[in-house]
Amino acid sequence: MHSVHPTPKFSIITVTYNAEKVLEDTILSVISQTYHHVEYIIVDGGSEDKTLSIIERYRSRIHTVVSEPDKGLYDAMNKGISLATGDYLCFLNAGDCFHEDNTLQQMVHTIIGNELPDVLYGETAIVDKNGHFLRMRRLSAPETLTWKSFKQGMLVCHQAFFPRHTLVEPYDLQYRFSADFDWCIRIMKKAHTLHNTHLTIIDYLDEGMTTRNRKASLKERFRIMAEHYGWISTTIHHVWFVIRAVTHQ
Repeated sequence: MHSVHPTPKFSIITVTYNAEKVLEDTILSVISQTYHHVEYIIVDGGSEDKTLSIIERYRSRIHTVVSEPDKGLYDAMNKGISLATGDYLCFLNAGDCFHEDNTLQQMVHTIIGNELPDVLYGETAIVDKNGHFLRMRRLSAPETLTWKSFKQGMLVCHQAFFPRHTLVEPYDLQYRFSADFDWCIRIMKKAHTLHNTHLTIIDYLDEGMTTRNRKASLKERFRIMAEHYGWISTTIHHVWFVIRAVTHQ
């Protein structure tokens, strides 16, 4: 018999490397969640700063810690996937936090009935390094999300996209900057129920790898979009996409 999950378990995965300045806020935001069906996994790339001593301080509250060299961000994320046992996966990067201490509880309360949706998603707030609100993310989550939604760009922030574990595949390591974009599309192609929580889920620190490598990231996104949506559609969308990126530097 299929067991009912009115209280799904969340696997929260944080990938770190020399993140001593920002990691503690992220850890605190996870371990202070009022919802307790959570496993916290930290995958560290063999940090040489104080990252590991910060992790050690909270070790009793962290389910799994791995610290070893990796082949980059998405390789580390794939390790996190292989360690996860929850119903939903969430990648919370060092520096990013849940919007509130009861965010996961609020998310669960938006699920109606005993059937778990394939994907939970919501909004993202952009914050500064002191956690102060700057603005909402420029691209906002659509009322109804489908795999075709990302023709308009990554409308849902990777961190605010919680897929069912059963739908998750590894990140494609041929992409160095935008593998999360491809990963979300592949998951959505398989998903039947994508549930808008109508919540602000994540406080996102205003500096990411893709921001620092915007040009390379845009090139990868073009390849990913062409792969999923075809060349013609992608070219048309991308002209607008590039204009938008340039005007919102």
